[in-house]
Amino acid sequence: MNIQSTYLQNTENMTFEEILAAIESSQEFPLSCVNWKEYPYAPQVSFHVAHTDKALVVLFDVKEDHVRAVSLEANGPVWEDSCVEIFLAVPGREGYFNFETNCIGTSLAAYRRSRSDADMFGQEQMEQIGTVASLPHEVIDRKGEGQEWSMLKIIPFSLLGLSEKPAMLKGNFYKCGDCCEPMHFLSWAPIDLPQPNFHCPEFFGEITF
Repeated sequence: MNIQSTYLQNTENMTFEEILAAIESSQEFPLSCVNWKEYPYAPQVSFHVAHTDKALVVLFDVKEDHVRAVSLEANGPVWEDSCVEIFLAVPGREGYFNFETNCIGTSLAAYRRSRSDADMFGQEQMEQIGTVASLPHEVIDRKGEGQEWSMLKIIPFSLLGLSEKPAMLKGNFYKCGDCCEPMHFLSWAPIDLPQPNFHCPEFFGEITF
């Protein structure tokens, strides 16, 4: 699995609307792998991947039947809500990073050596991550077919321990909702494990720049 990222030039002089329009015109990728038959529900999810000289830029578009967000504080259990996730690894280096964001923009971020061995990002690191949600930052619990929301994430390469844009990153993209109805676990690159688990860098695809 491979994604060729789209280069965004002169973003320092672009408005948010111009950045959004630029990434929306880039290639769209489906986030649609249902890896576990016990959880067959698949909301409609797609994403775009772009980059500047300093950061990875990802736009998610979601349409689902239950939009839920309870977690309001950084590094809370956002995966229980309507949530999109970006997992990244630097080739040749130990561990990986996970960036998880619920539909109202509450984020969780960490460097991990394994699922249970993590260094959570502090406030200064969290403030460097750009997050723009289409929904307001407040508790939401809304049911009904075809509800839509989007999420823009900007992750500086420096947060991955890189001093410059890499040639390639390993990674995967996810959509989940552990407390949504119905519960669901989708990925971009397929995962061959018996139980839901996103913390599996052995199944990461490639993102080239």
